[in-house]
Amino acid sequence: MSEEYVVLIREPDWNPGEMSAEAIQAGMAGHGAFQEAVAAAGEKILGGSALQSVSVATKITPRAGGTPVFTDGPFGETREVVSGFYSFTASSPEQARELAALVPTHGWVELYPVLVLERVS
Repeated sequence: MSEEYVVLIREPDWNPGEMSAEAIQAGMAGHGAFQEAVAAAGEKILGGSALQSVSVATKITPRAGGTPVFTDGPFGETREVVSGFYSFTASSPEQARELAALVPTHGWVELYPVLVLERVS
């Protein structure tokens, strides 16, 4: 039985507005190859997206019993950013690792098994 995994795509520097058309095309080809590999393995991509630059992100810091603090990006302490993600199924942790290794990046990816929680009524 397949389980769900999430792969976070991390980049040391991510500003899609500064990417050339050739770089975008190459990236799309790499992501297409990953998507084809998932399908060829008999698995499914459940979701995924590229994200906009950290310059338009918002950091939300919760405050116990108070109003949360909202901070607009970019964030000075950020050394790398999440540039996108996929949610997909895999029949084993080994298969999930093999598939996640195919996700194109100029940085690295992080693979997480999804924690299944029972709903409380």
